[in-house]
Amino acid sequence: MQALELLLTAIALAMDAFAVAIATGVALRCATLRQTLRLAWHFGLFQALMPITGWLLGATVRHWVEAWAHWVAFALLAYIGARMIIEALRDHEDGRPTCDPTRGMTLIMLSVATSIDALAVGLSLSVLGIPVWWPALVIGAVALGFTALGMRLGRTMARARRVGRAAEVLGGVVLLGIGIKILADHGALPF
Repeated sequence: MQALELLLTAIALAMDAFAVAIATGVALRCATLRQTLRLAWHFGLFQALMPITGWLLGATVRHWVEAWAHWVAFALLAYIGARMIIEALRDHEDGRPTCDPTRGMTLIMLSVATSIDALAVGLSLSVLGIPVWWPALVIGAVALGFTALGMRLGRTMARARRVGRAAEVLGGVVLLGIGIKILADHGALPF
């Protein structure tokens, strides 16, 4: 895999993580450095591990993974997006959200959902006989960087008083939209 091709692939794979990070930054309103690093680390780690997992799985389970991975990603993103919308519409006494998407099962679900496409890249590399270690490292590093940037952008957006709840709802809608886009990209929807 050529250097430019690898970089463009890594950037394309990081776009879902970037969008989710923006939505998370908006939802948290005052995302701390610790939350930013936690989300960036997990997204980068999962983006790096998924191609390795796909590469190791190789052609043996390729058809099953390709048939169901997009549905898993959609379900996870839809669930978290719906929770974000509901959370945004609730009144909070201190003005802060009650759930932190950078912790617990929500963090794991977001990490898996945003890295499913990287699994398919690993499967492709395996079929082509291309070593996976360097591409996995680059993919993970790019996702880490884009996630950190997305969290900071989301935090900045949330600080604008005019954005408020609308931005939080928009963040949930973006997650739902990413899930629908994943289904459409994999031919699971008629449009």
